[in-house]
Amino acid sequence: MAYVIGVDVGGTFTDAVLDDNAGTVLAAKSPSTPPDYSRGVIDVLEVLAEQLGCPLEEMLANTHHIAHGTTSSLNALVMGDVPPVGFITTKGHRDSIYIMNVEGRYLGGSPDQLQNVMGQSKSDGLVPKKHALEVSERLDRDGNVVVALDEDAARRSIRELLGDGISAIAVSLLWSFRNPVHERRIRDLVHEIDPTVFVSLSSEVSPRIREFARNATTIMSTQIGPGLRDYLGNLESKLRKHDLAGPLLVMQSNGGAVAAAEAPRNAISTVGSVLTGGVVGAVSLGAQLGHRNIIATDVGGTTFLVGLVVDGEPVRASTTVINRHPINVPTLEVHAIGSGGGAIAWVDSGGNLQIGPHSAQAVPGPACYGQGGTEPTNADANLVLGILPERGLLGGRKPLDKNLAREAIRNRIAEPLGLSVEDAAAAIYAVQSAQTGDLLRKTVVEAGHDPRDFVLYAFGGAGPAHCAAYAREVGVREVIVPLGQVASAFSAYGLASSNIVLAAELSDPAALPIDPARVEGNFDQLEAQVRAQLNRQGLTFTSIEIEREMDMRYAMQLAEVATPVSAGSLDAAAIVQASETFEQKYTELYGEGSGFREAGIQVITYRVRATGILPFSPALPEVKSADSSDAASARISTRKVCLDGRIGYVDTDVYDYRKLLAGHVLQGPAIVEVPTTTVVVPHETIGTVDRLGNLTIVAQ
Repeated sequence: MAYVIGVDVGGTFTDAVLDDNAGTVLAAKSPSTPPDYSRGVIDVLEVLAEQLGCPLEEMLANTHHIAHGTTSSLNALVMGDVPPVGFITTKGHRDSIYIMNVEGRYLGGSPDQLQNVMGQSKSDGLVPKKHALEVSERLDRDGNVVVALDEDAARRSIRELLGDGISAIAVSLLWSFRNPVHERRIRDLVHEIDPTVFVSLSSEVSPRIREFARNATTIMSTQIGPGLRDYLGNLESKLRKHDLAGPLLVMQSNGGAVAAAEAPRNAISTVGSVLTGGVVGAVSLGAQLGHRNIIATDVGGTTFLVGLVVDGEPVRASTTVINRHPINVPTLEVHAIGSGGGAIAWVDSGGNLQIGPHSAQAVPGPACYGQGGTEPTNADANLVLGILPERGLLGGRKPLDKNLAREAIRNRIAEPLGLSVEDAAAAIYAVQSAQTGDLLRKTVVEAGHDPRDFVLYAFGGAGPAHCAAYAREVGVREVIVPLGQVASAFSAYGLASSNIVLAAELSDPAALPIDPARVEGNFDQLEAQVRAQLNRQGLTFTSIEIEREMDMRYAMQLAEVATPVSAGSLDAAAIVQASETFEQKYTELYGEGSGFREAGIQVITYRVRATGILPFSPALPEVKSADSSDAASARISTRKVCLDGRIGYVDTDVYDYRKLLAGHVLQGPAIVEVPTTTVVVPHETIGTVDRLGNLTIVAQ
């Protein structure tokens, strides 16, 4: 029997899902183990092996592959918890990362924030100026060498960085995506001086026009690359010692996986991999339930993540934003804020209650964990409110201390604001719901979609506890919470469902009409690149799917639109068809009359995405149907719970998710306990269990 395993390493818990492609789906959860997260991976795999009834070595020897996703890279960037890196760029252009193309004042902001010009400010530079150095060299727009690289000066800059303790260097030179010769030579020079230094080149990480975004992408990839390399190397070594037969794969932001050995080279592509797993899982589950428009939400220990599925396909983007910096990587469109279950509540200098972005993470964890944490978090508030059980999580294996939660909230929130502990906890819950609702609004409404046309899927450690509240914020009518084997490990389920997806891109700006041979030559080059990458993955595919697209724009406008291009040989008619598709998509995004056809249309960047289809297609099994809609047999207790600060604490029925059957109906307010969190069915809503064991929550 061959297994596929998805492993999701979060800041607080590590989840795993096993599928044998024959109807068996097992899930497990274990505490994460920072700073060595690989221990937590082995721990959760041992739990899976115990469920299978076999030794860990036997399970791994029969494993086709492990697909791994982690929030560690994203969390590090969101919280600024990254090591110092060096930056080398073309002489005269160092300050581009501090000027930030003016974008640093508004990137990632809401329309209200964009209009508040006086309230805007730039974020800090990605590296201190003493670590951003210049070299003498220059290429022109066609990649021709205008000024040769001054190698002696480059060596001096490299030695200056290394002498200051820098062990990772980002190199991004002007027009290097047209000719990487100088960037590659600088990497050679670095390794001549010290072969252990980690080096990222913009021509490999982000071969795309526009200086600031390319610089930011390369620097951020360098910030997380060494840590990812060391972690994956250590993890794979441990797995091989336990007889893992298949490859270790790492989830990427584009919705597919890549071999672990290749992931650090383009580390930025793994940012958001856990929510990507959740979106892939949402597509898979949506196909089973007949849902075409889905809002996928994941509330983990550190971050709140949102992705969209529209008409059955995940929404993709060629650029994302982290901490007001543009990131150039093909990705499933994922939005994130630091508002997870472990997000720390605090009072600012103006006396306002704030939540996040900093998190208590697994160590020391929320105050209620009893591991030395003293700052209040969302989890502490949920425990005080009765949402989380006092006996703890994981069936009591993760005890929770309500007194410690109350003490943290009293000292840091209640007393400074003149509130009772209970009211302070309710305020934390309300602010967290408002913050997550704001991100939903930005992701859905401000993108031109009507939330009433979508079903919201909620997962992650704290998602089920807050989903009804943040869904109400934007008017979503229906919420789905998986309750079966993957109840609290849905992202890991998505990882197990994923295929290999590789993307390559290059910028070659030109105005239409354009020679079809030039277009086809660019696509041929990129397709050869991704096929070579597929061959290095160590896997056999049932089929390979190739998709091509061009980023196009109206001349004299900045907004680029990823436009699909037909397969096969290209002629002038195919280019015209692509331009018509671009205009249609542009109108859908920006409205009638927003285009500027008279200025002409330009092609900026070419992209090829290759999907290697794996011989596994996990699906959730159906659960037993109830004899009636009465869920009384699944009720395990009643406790005082505050789900609305205006209503206060009320007697609330508590249900065991393992006893809920298809057809059971829950009248809110109610609580459903799953291994690591609880599902909240609030006042004036009804929860119904479907044939796959998911809980659907709708307003009455």
